[in-house]
Amino acid sequence: MSAALPQPLRFQLGARTLFSVRRRLATVGWSLDEALAGEPSALPVLAPGDHGYLLRSVPEAEAERLAARSDMLAFVRQRYPRRYADLSGSFDDYMATFSARTRSTLRRKTRKFAELSGGTLDLRSYRGAEEIEEFHALARRVSRKTYQEKLLDAGLPEGAEALAEMRRLAARDRVRAWLLCLEGQPVSYLYAPANGETLIYAYLGYDPDFARHSPGAVLQIEAMREVIEEGRFRRFDFTEGDGQHKRQFATGSVACADMLLLRPTAGNRAVIAALKAFDGAVEIAKLFPLQGLVRRFAR
Repeated sequence: MSAALPQPLRFQLGARTLFSVRRRLATVGWSLDEALAGEPSALPVLAPGDHGYLLRSVPEAEAERLAARSDMLAFVRQRYPRRYADLSGSFDDYMATFSARTRSTLRRKTRKFAELSGGTLDLRSYRGAEEIEEFHALARRVSRKTYQEKLLDAGLPEGAEALAEMRRLAARDRVRAWLLCLEGQPVSYLYAPANGETLIYAYLGYDPDFARHSPGAVLQIEAMREVIEEGRFRRFDFTEGDGQHKRQFATGSVACADMLLLRPTAGNRAVIAALKAFDGAVEIAKLFPLQGLVRRFAR
């Protein structure tokens, strides 16, 4: 049976998808350990009707090797530093990786949020199967309000199937989750499944009504404290993509790319040509007065 599934190749402006082209692709992703080791790919065999591969977090050297394959069409859609935090030391060691100004800012934000809670942070931790069900119900209240869910379709998953998967992982002690609450109500959540000794940054969100109090940053730093003090995990993987939050809390990174490898058919050549032209036009627009228009449309 083929490992490939229909996948939308999106033409996007920021968070907005203008349109998409579907291709039957086998998705292959690299774990953080594999990316750090620069491990070569083990791509599944394609069935006759499959179009190719969607590769995520490919280490830079492996991406270059795959792009040189003569039997496939290669297109790198994005390059980025895959950021992670080293959890092997003490919490003080972790804090020492920040600048003095950042340490002061994080402590001030945490102190001010605690003052809103009557002097003590209401931080709730979840890991067991029954606990994760409670977490899911409360975190979904917050997720519905977030821009991740409203604009990116990337909120905390809902429904029986998503909850069953969370319970399965929790039953095997393969998940950590947190809620930051204010006056008994959740205002921010963090969900991190585990892959061996690595925790994975899967879902973080906060109620936009409390954005001025930086609940996401407060929750992240306190979650890092708990994880480091637990001593089980070696790394916190901030996964693909980049952003200010990931840059702030990471201690290292590895150069990675997301790319397509498609069979050299006329249809696939046309798709890659269109993607290249569109992505190139968006990058050029950012350099000129159209930048403001693009940004407004992308919101």
